[in-house]
Amino acid sequence: MIILNEQEIASIYKMPEALVDVADILRAKAAEKVDNPFRTVIEFPKEEASVLYMPCADLENQLMSMKAVTIFPKNPLQNKNTTQGVILLSDATNGDHVALLNASYLTRLRTGALSGLATDYLARKESAVLTVIGTGKMAFEQVLGVLAVRDICKINLVNPTTENALRFATALREYPISSKIEIVIAENRAEAVKEADIINCATRSKMPVFSGEDIQPGTHVNGVGSYLPDMREVDYHFITRSSSIVVDDFHGATEEAGEFIHAATEHHWQFSEIAGELQDLVVGKIAGRQDDDAITFFKSVGAAYFDLAVAEGVYRKALSQGCGIEVDI
Repeated sequence: MIILNEQEIASIYKMPEALVDVADILRAKAAEKVDNPFRTVIEFPKEEASVLYMPCADLENQLMSMKAVTIFPKNPLQNKNTTQGVILLSDATNGDHVALLNASYLTRLRTGALSGLATDYLARKESAVLTVIGTGKMAFEQVLGVLAVRDICKINLVNPTTENALRFATALREYPISSKIEIVIAENRAEAVKEADIINCATRSKMPVFSGEDIQPGTHVNGVGSYLPDMREVDYHFITRSSSIVVDDFHGATEEAGEFIHAATEHHWQFSEIAGELQDLVVGKIAGRQDDDAITFFKSVGAAYFDLAVAEGVYRKALSQGCGIEVDI
């Protein structure tokens, strides 16, 4: 078995590879070559925390994975990461466990790749201004996903704590992103939303993080932060204004996307109004953006086959480059 920590994975596997591998797993899923059982979620209300167990099998490449991820929002107070996880990758031909991978970076990366793919299909080609709402760790790869598919000139950072937004801006510069991209710490959330061509939301908010009235025609929004029924990053007005709503996984969206669960309690919206899944865009089953004035929304709650996609990618890179620690178990 090969064991890889976060630093080793990040040194050999980045957004361009993740975009390709996630698109490939979506094609495999559409071709019914992926077995993706429902995930198990255990909540710890006292800590406002959750643990998720997510199994999956790639029937074409004959690899299977199990991700265990914990989400403890109070961890930063102890100088620990909010999200921690591992992915166990196994050979589906003989049951051998072939790799154990740190999943924190990979979870952020595959989610950023999902938003990147959705943005490529749904955002206007000339999109130039990205507004980022929430500047925690998950938001970083969301930015990288968008930058991989659109020529962004300006990034507005919206966060309740200015210090965290400044730290996020510094991290983007040090990554580095292009020096030609202007980074602004937005003082007025509504104005930052109105200016945006693309909006990334990566928060654990239980209340909408912007007003649907402020969204301008032609805007595309990626929402990846809320993943429980009581969480909501966008409001009902925004949902009803959206011309096209695409989700990463339909079952997950019906069970975990608080925005849609709330909207479905209203009289004029139902889950059938979702245009389709991201895989439908990738294989051409549904169309991407058709109108420059359309408001589009991509909602992600995550699924195990996305983790499997990047785990396979890292495993291949590690074998070819001789990375990681090999152990007998």
